[in-house]
Amino acid sequence: MIRSMTAYASGERATPWGTLACELRAVNHRFLEIGVRASDELRALEPQLRERISARVSRGKVDVSLRLRPAEGVATLHVDQALLSQLSELAVDAAARFPGLHTQFVDLLQFPGVLRSAAPEPSALQAEVLALLDEVLAAFIAAREREGAKLVAAMLERVDGVERVAAEVRGLVPAIREGQRAKLEARLSELAQAADPGRVEQELVLSLQKLDVDEELDRLGSHVDEIRHVFAQQEPVGRRLDFLLQEFNREANTLGSKSVDRRTTQAAVELKVLIDQIREQVQNIE
Repeated sequence: MIRSMTAYASGERATPWGTLACELRAVNHRFLEIGVRASDELRALEPQLRERISARVSRGKVDVSLRLRPAEGVATLHVDQALLSQLSELAVDAAARFPGLHTQFVDLLQFPGVLRSAAPEPSALQAEVLALLDEVLAAFIAAREREGAKLVAAMLERVDGVERVAAEVRGLVPAIREGQRAKLEARLSELAQAADPGRVEQELVLSLQKLDVDEELDRLGSHVDEIRHVFAQQEPVGRRLDFLLQEFNREANTLGSKSVDRRTTQAAVELKVLIDQIREQVQNIE
């Protein structure tokens, strides 16, 4: 399914250490660029986050925000009671031996190892983070697909317009050819000196060949069929559509350069407008 490159999704997940919150947002970009903002305790998981996202997203500038809000009332520090008891006994013994020595409770807490952060076990934290990321990523991709469906509908409307204009030009070609033949024959008949009939016919053929747009119209028809086929693909197709629109534009330019009639000139301009409108939408496609 066609996906837009722009999207937003967020989610939260309760854990024993607090609430995990994740946000994903993306805008257009030629390639995939992932920016990660994570709180200190989660920063070590950045490689796994990037790997998880790049496995499911191929284009766009994706910003990831991940944070852990500690739950209220949950102790974030752990006291090593056994070590504190040993230090307390030593302090009492030292005070008995040295009457002038006074040990404060805060001094005991500052001893290395007495106070430790109640940090989550890394593998358990990673599992929770990746589970939340998967949920948010699924919502993020679903949002991209919804927006992509809207883009496809808008582009197919323009593709239908291209097909309609090409059909109109094809219908005008026979009359334009006859008109050009009549104009050339009239001009040649006005010459003071009679022209060789064979040479006249040869010049007519050459002039009409220069105005022949059947090949361009056939290629436009092929491009229309191809772009509809591309829209039905399941994989990312943004770059393929970029290339295909270059081919559309080339045929429209050739039609314009060969035009000798106001109606076909207007048709060529309309084609270029429609193609430009499609190209603007393609810039949003993954």
